[in-house]
Amino acid sequence: MDGTAILFILAIAGVASICLFALKGLLDQVPDVIDSAGKARDAWHRFKRPEVPPRADDQEPPMAA
Repeated sequence: MDGTAILFILAIAGVASICLFALKGLLDQVPDVIDSAGKARDAWHRFKRPEVPPRADDQEPPMAA
């Protein structure tokens, strides 16, 4: 009976350790996901509203005398 209780406690501690390790890994990725989402949003806005190049002047520049 004592051996079973020790194995049960070790199993619970192992599962908790694995869960914490996985949670830490996920939380470490959150800043990168947020940065990527911001870049994707900016790219979408540039796609929807492309910059218009400046209009070329129809007149020639004045000649220096």
